[in-house]
Amino acid sequence: MKLIRFGNTGEEKPGIINKNGQRLDVSKFGEDYNEAFFEKDGIKRLITWLSKNIDNCPRISENERLGAPICRPSKIVCVGLNYAQHAHESGAQVPSEPVLFFKSTTAICGPYDDVIIPKGSQKTDWEVELAVVIGKKASYVEEGNAMDFVAGYVLHNDISEREFQLERQGQWVKGKSNDTFAPLGPWLTTRDEISDPNNLNLWLKLNGKTMQESNTSDMVFKIPELVSYISQFMTLLPGDIISTGTPFGVGLGLNPQKYLVEGDVMELGVDGLGVAKQNVIKYT
Repeated sequence: MKLIRFGNTGEEKPGIINKNGQRLDVSKFGEDYNEAFFEKDGIKRLITWLSKNIDNCPRISENERLGAPICRPSKIVCVGLNYAQHAHESGAQVPSEPVLFFKSTTAICGPYDDVIIPKGSQKTDWEVELAVVIGKKASYVEEGNAMDFVAGYVLHNDISEREFQLERQGQWVKGKSNDTFAPLGPWLTTRDEISDPNNLNLWLKLNGKTMQESNTSDMVFKIPELVSYISQFMTLLPGDIISTGTPFGVGLGLNPQKYLVEGDVMELGVDGLGVAKQNVIKYT
């Protein structure tokens, strides 16, 4: 199943994309795609509800804005340097265990929303990533059981301001959390539709030129290990997001370095998770 949320910013309603690629409004189901939805086995309950009500679900216009397919998760946990070539281009060693940092949930926006270069920024960068959505409360999870805690997957552009992240004192979160720095979607693909999340192509184009092109098989730490590892240090709640890292090809690693400017257009995708597109504007 593919879950979407549609409507104006802050007023999104739940929907799905059916097998024919049609967008359907499921707001009569009565729940948004939030922590409570996932905690109470919402995907299974929605499937049951649809078996009786799908013919009465209104079509959603193709012109309707899509928001992030998840309603404000409790946290976004990101994994740094999880592709060896990206570690090298960043001037860092390949880590011996996952590097973790947080991204503020206020950075979340829709897959086609504008990305805003923050006030004072000179080094705003792109990062295509596969993100994992947690389906049930996870604490001290064994790696062998880790996939049981996954609800699905979503495309994430982990926008990063490199000066804020690397040249200012403190942790990376400052360079990761500006408004619009976490475009998610266009949809959440449930776990059953992705046979092997550790073997998905992912890519990003800037103004039509391919900048990143890789496969999740190149990740240093695979999804079961990440879910288990993170759960040793914090409880993952239903709807939480784990963003699994970006491959080689970010602006930081180019020679000379290249960063986003107003008027740029990013297009990105992951197999089975759709394609997103974001225009870049300046903060005003």
